[in-house]
Order: sequence, then C-alpha cells, then structure tokens
Amino acid sequence: AANDAQPMWHGSTIYFLSDRGANERNNIWAYDTKAGTMKEVTQFADFDITFPSIGPDGIVFQAGGRLYFLDVPSGKQREVPVRVFTDAATLRERTAKADTLIQNAAVSPTGKRALFEARGDVFSAPAEFGPVVNVSRSSGVAERYPRWSPDGKTLAYWSDRSGEYELTVRPAEDAGTEKKLTSHGAGFRYAPHWSPDSRKVAYIDQGLRIHVTDIPSGKTTRIDESPEWLNHGGLDGFTFAWSPDSRWVSYSRPTGDANNSIFLYDTKNSKLTRATTGYLNDTQPTFDPEGKYLFYASDREFDPVYGSFDNSWTYPNPTRIVAIPLRKDVLSPLHARNDAESGDPKKDEPKKDEPKKDDAKRPPPDKDPAVKAGVQPPPAAEKPAEVKSVDIDLDGFEARAVVLPPPAGNYSGLEAIKGKLLYQRQPRTGSAETKRPIVFFDLTEREEKTVLEDAGGFDVTADGKKMLVAFQGRYAILDIKTPQKFEKPITTADMEAPVEPRAEWKQMFSDVYRFYRDYFYDAGMHGVDWTATKQRYARLLEDAVTRWDVDFIIGEFIGELNASHTYYGGGDKEQAPPRNVGMLGVDWELSDGHYRVKRIIRGGPWDTGIRAPLDEPGVNVKDGDYILAVNGVTLDAKTDPWAAFQGLGNKTVIVTVNSKPSTAGARQVVVRTLASEVELRYRAWIEERRQLVDK
Repeated sequence: AANDAQPMWHGSTIYFLSDRGANERNNIWAYDTKAGTMKEVTQFADFDITFPSIGPDGIVFQAGGRLYFLDVPSGKQREVPVRVFTDAATLRERTAKADTLIQNAAVSPTGKRALFEARGDVFSAPAEFGPVVNVSRSSGVAERYPRWSPDGKTLAYWSDRSGEYELTVRPAEDAGTEKKLTSHGAGFRYAPHWSPDSRKVAYIDQGLRIHVTDIPSGKTTRIDESPEWLNHGGLDGFTFAWSPDSRWVSYSRPTGDANNSIFLYDTKNSKLTRATTGYLNDTQPTFDPEGKYLFYASDREFDPVYGSFDNSWTYPNPTRIVAIPLRKDVLSPLHARNDAESGDPKKDEPKKDEPKKDDAKRPPPDKDPAVKAGVQPPPAAEKPAEVKSVDIDLDGFEARAVVLPPPAGNYSGLEAIKGKLLYQRQPRTGSAETKRPIVFFDLTEREEKTVLEDAGGFDVTADGKKMLVAFQGRYAILDIKTPQKFEKPITTADMEAPVEPRAEWKQMFSDVYRFYRDYFYDAGMHGVDWTATKQRYARLLEDAVTRWDVDFIIGEFIGELNASHTYYGGGDKEQAPPRNVGMLGVDWELSDGHYRVKRIIRGGPWDTGIRAPLDEPGVNVKDGDYILAVNGVTLDAKTDPWAAFQGLGNKTVIVTVNSKPSTAGARQVVVRTLASEVELRYRAWIEERRQLVDK
C-alpha cells in the first residue's frame, strides 16, 4: 500500500508524488502510459517532497526547506538557489502584550497580588495598586504553573531551562536568582501545591505518579501512582489538600474500580492510606484550618430522571458535600445544640476585644512623640498562630462521614476556611441555569450564603480571607464575604513579555518533541526514531523567518508519526481582518446573464433546527427565481454571486427577487443570512439518504 497524490501530465507520462519507495518518503515517480512502466525519479531520504509544480520542461518542488528543479528530459535535479534580501523585521527582538495568553493564575498568601503564567513567563500583578512585574523575563525558556508559598517568601514553578521541566524556586519579592530543585528528566509535571509551612510541595506528573518534594533539601519522594489513565484535563485540575500542620496531604484519584477514593499520606511516617472505600465516587478533599474535619464531594444522591427517547434512567446532579471528623472525639459539624443559661451572667456576656500587649505599652496618642511628629506608628507585629498537631484516627474513618445540608447538585473548588466551607455551585444538569455562583456553607449558622453571583473559577489565599476570581477573561481579588461584586479587575493589560523570535521557536519546537514523546499513545512512536527525527527537523528552524515557517516545520515533524488528530496552530502571524460572507442556503445557477436559485437547500420537513433564509415562512421565494440585488447592490454575473454578500454573514439584508431576469415587477424580501451553510447542507444530505432508504 502507498499514498499517491498530485498527478502531473507531461506528454504521455504522468508524474506524481508517492511514498511507495523503500525509504517511504514522498518522492516523484513517473508512469509511462504507453509502456505501462513506473519508476522512481527522485530519491530523497530525509524529507518528503511537497508543492510540486510542472512546467514545459521541468518540475519545481520543495524538500527539506530547499527549492529544486527537476529537468524532465534528462531526469536530473538541481537545487535552485534563492537569496532573499530583507531587513529581518520578523526576527527582531521586541516586546509583546501577554494578557491574552494567560494559562494559569494563582493568588498571593494575603491577596495583595496574583501570579500569572502567560507566554511562557511568570508575572506578578497587584490587586489594585502597584506595577505589573514580569518576574522571569525568559523568551527562550518556559515557566509553568507558578505558585506563591504561604509564607510569601518563595515562588515555585516548572521551568524547562535545563531541557526538561524541573521544579524551580526563586525569591518572591527581590531580584534573587532561581534555583532548580529536581532532576526528574523526561516528563511533564502539573501544578505544585504548597504545604502550609512552606517547606513541601505535592504534585502529579503525566505518568500519573504523585510526588512530594521537600524544598529545603530538594529531596523528592514518590508517594503514589494512579492505576487508571487520566487525560490532560484531569491532570491539569488535579488538586491536593494539606493538613494545617503540614503533616498530612490528601487527594482523590481513580482506584481501578470505576470510582475515585480519598487518600491520605502521612509525611511523618511515610504511610499512604486509602481513606474511603471507593464504593461511591469521592473527590475534592480539603482540611479545615482548625484540623478537625476533612470535607469532600461525594456522588451519592440517586435521583433518577426518566428519558423520553431511550426508555432508560439517568442519574444527574449526584454530588453531596461530606464532612468527616478526623478523630473519634470530634463532634459532628451538625451535632445537636442546646441554648442553655450558664448560671453565671458574666460568662453569658460577649467577650470584649482586649488591647494587645504591645499596644498597652504604647503611650496615649497625646503623649506619643511619633504621633506629635506626624508619623503613624507601625502596627504591632502579630505573632504567628500556633499550629496544633493534627492526628487522624484512621480506624473507622469513612464511617464517621456526615452529609452536609447543601442539596445534591454539581460542585467544584471545595476549599475549607475558618468556620466556612467555600465552593462553586455549577449549573444543574438538564436545567436552564447558566450562572456559577461562589458560595459558602457557614458551619456555625449552618446555612449557605452567596459570595459572588457568577464566576469562572477561584483560588483562595493562604490566610483564607480573600480569593482570586476569574470571570470572562478577567481577574479580581475579592474578600470572602457576602455579597461581593466583580468591580475592580486586575490590570492584566499591562503584562508584557520580551520576545526573541528564534529563541521562542526553538523552545516551542522542543515542547512539541517532549509532548509527543511523553503523551503519544504508542511508546514506540509508530516505529519512528523520535529523537533522530527531532534533530533532523530542528536544523530547518535556522532558516525560519516567520511563524508560518515554524508551523510548516512543526506540521511536517508531527506528520512523521503518521497519526490522526495531531493538531497545531496559533502564534504571531500577520492576518488580514476576517470578513464573512452572507449565505442564502441555495445552489446558484447562471441564466440569461443573471443569477437565479437552482435549488433551495432543505432538510427533513420536521427539521426546524436550521433553515435556508429564503425558505422562511412568508418569504415566498422558490426554485428558479432570480436574485437581482442585495441591499441595493446588483449581483454581477462576472463574479461569484457571493461577492455581493461580503461582510453580510448572519446579518439582516434586503434581497431583490423576480421570476424573470429583469427589475420590472421585482419585489424585495427581508431575510437574515447564514454565516455558514455547513449544518444546513449536512441535514439535507441526511434527508436525501433517508429517502433512499425509504424507497
């Protein structure tokens, strides 16, 4: 079997591209129609031939980034030297806006700033006041998944500066240098999750391996591995929860039994425990900051909905929120309460705020020299709260589960803060809901309250007082109080990155190589020596001068795997402003020097999902009618009929129609055009074949 394409006649010989040769490369072959013989004319072994074009006595083609001329009579080929004199404007270093390329975002410990990953750089942006800072400024290096340590001193992220993505840290607020902590080698890793003491991070890699890295020592421990495959989306959203004392880390992963279970890893004793059985699908664990409970989402509500078409049941909106007391002596969060008098009036009085010890030492304002001098004294430094050791009774752990009052539905982003459980309520499956409010369940008042009416997602600060909220491409840092409004977005428009085109292109090409090496379904790469192929195509980057060139090289590189669904795209390209075309849902024909409707495209008579504009009720246009003008512009028979409809896609237009090729007696109809006829013609294709089956 072989791929034959792009036939070209020359006399009685057909020249064409084929990979039927021993090296399986697209070369030029010749078929002599008189003799019935076939031969290979070119013998390129490293690169395929593309874009062949035949002339009177030769064929011009491209291979390996070079142009060649094949002399047909002699069968000899030679390279065509091409010298382009240019100012190399596309290769100049420049500064580019990065706000439209944000990939990841995270909030600082107290919510004064947010971190962003955009165009391969790490940015720090203020909640409201201050500059936007490009922290990494590395055009030829990619940094991913930046996260701020809870103590505010360190940034952690993945950097490919070494040639592979390794865990890297740097000081958060000064110009200190970054430090590589790991040496994992091949592979891709996802967001690092800091422990509360800022000494450890937990993360998962593309190989489904779960790790904990100790920051001071750089020692990494593999603690677990998922037995079931997770796609990129599942890994990208994989979360970890640390206990307040940084001893325990919890997460949810597949168990091999079709469900997810909650796992607990004890970093003190290096012991992993499957905390829930997996009888139900349990996800999103989060410790409360007082070390009493572990909250999680559990699919356990079976409220069936009967299907109207397939006579079967489905079970949407199954998720409840569950709390488990970590120890046997901890009361249920829904324990019975009793309002009782203590018998001591002083005990029943609410406590008054007492002055801090350091405040008590200060002189009164009228005698304070700092105040008299007009200088506001700094607030007394707060001592860090004492972190209590968190012990967990693993025996009977899941049996202590308590289902909280929020009704069954779809939940995301569970995050416990002091006295509250924060989460996002997703639209109920099958409902007309579109908003995704951020709400919290107040554990004292035992009721749900809305913080923000609608959001895309959120990230809570380490102190549990604020959150970074994403909504429709914008970001804002809000208090976790009710109610809040998205009123002061972060000025991400000030994010700018230095661009060295060739350095960026080399990094992107390396990413392509690594992503396919690490994610391709066949570890054998379809028999391709992927490393050698990378080295061969990387040489072509030296000749690239535009992103169009780079995309072509990447496409050819990926094509070596001979696999489907291997897409690429995007990048800095010069693009003309897009201009759509209005479509009437008809086949056209030219008659008597004018365009008329040959056929109005229709699906089944019951199919109202999409309809040709000229087929709308009351329009009364039929096959054979002439379309003379649109919005007063006459259709020119010398051009395509669509030329008059430029820029009119999905617009209301006035169409002049008549049963004859004349304006005499013509009438006007008002219709709304389509921007595409693909769906309409697809449904017509289905209906035509349905009718064939009926016959």
